[in-house]
Amino acid sequence: MTTPDLSRNTDNFCYRHPDRQSFVLCQRCLRTICPQCQTQAAVGVICPECLGQQQQTQTPAQRKAERRWARPRAVTATDSRPLVTYAIIAITALAFLIGLIPGVGPTVQSALLFWAPSLYPELTGTFEPWRLFTAALVHDGFWHVGLNMLALWMIGRSLEPLLGSGRFLTLYLLSALGGSVAVALLSFTTPVVGASGAIFGLFGALIVIGRHIGANIAGIAIILGVNLVIGFIPGFNVSWQAHVGGLVVGALVGLIYARTRSVRRRALQIWLLVALALLLLALLLIPPLLYY
Repeated sequence: MTTPDLSRNTDNFCYRHPDRQSFVLCQRCLRTICPQCQTQAAVGVICPECLGQQQQTQTPAQRKAERRWARPRAVTATDSRPLVTYAIIAITALAFLIGLIPGVGPTVQSALLFWAPSLYPELTGTFEPWRLFTAALVHDGFWHVGLNMLALWMIGRSLEPLLGSGRFLTLYLLSALGGSVAVALLSFTTPVVGASGAIFGLFGALIVIGRHIGANIAGIAIILGVNLVIGFIPGFNVSWQAHVGGLVVGALVGLIYARTRSVRRRALQIWLLVALALLLLALLLIPPLLYY
C-alpha cells in the first residue's frame, strides 16, 4: 500500500512502466528506470532511448570496434532477482553448515564470532578485525539463522532491486559493522554472533527510504518496533546493542541514499559512505579508554 504522495510523484516510478517503483536513474537523461529497462553501458545503466541515441551517433569505426571487442555491446538487465541477497543467504547457510561439523565447527565459529577485545593487541595479543563483519555469518542454532535469513530474504527482494546490488551490499556491510561497533562500545566483553545487526540496518534503511519516497511504512515500523523491544526483555539471549547499532547505521545509509539520489551527487554519496565507515572505525578508539 502507498500513500497519495507516492502515487502522485512520478519520479518514484519507471518512466516506461509507471506501475513499477524504482530507485535507479538513467545516467544520461536522469529518468527513473526499472530493472527491465536498465542497460549496462560505460557510464553506468542507461534507458532504452538513450541507448538508441548512443548507437545512432556512433561512427562506423566505433561500431566496428564494438562488434569486434565488446560482444554483446550491452546486456539488458532483464533479471531483477536480488542476487546479492541470495548470495548472502547462501554464504551464511554454508557457514552454519560448516559450524555443525564435529571438531571443525566450534573452531570455525570461535574464529568468526565478534569479541571486542580481539581488536586490541594490548589486551589479548591478537588483532582480528575480520570479526567486525564475520560475526554476521555465525549463528547459534537453526531457528536463529533461519529467522535471520527469512528476514533478509523478505527485505532484500524488495530493497535490493530498489537500490541496486552495489548499494544494497554496502548497506548490509555497513550495518553489520555498525552492530559490531555498538557491541564494542556498550558490551565490550560479550561474544556476539548473528546477522541481526545487519538485518536491523536493512529495516532502518527501508523505513527512511520509504518515508522519503512517500510509501506507507506503518507496517514495517510496527514490525521493527516489536523486534527491537524483544531485545530488551530479560531472559531473551539477544544483543540489543547490535540491533540498535545496525538500525542507526542502516538509517543513516538510507538517508544518504535518499538525499544523494541524482547522478550529480554520486561522488558526494560515495564520500559520505566512506566518511560514515571511517567514523565507525574511529569509534573503536573509545573502548580502550573505558575498559582499561
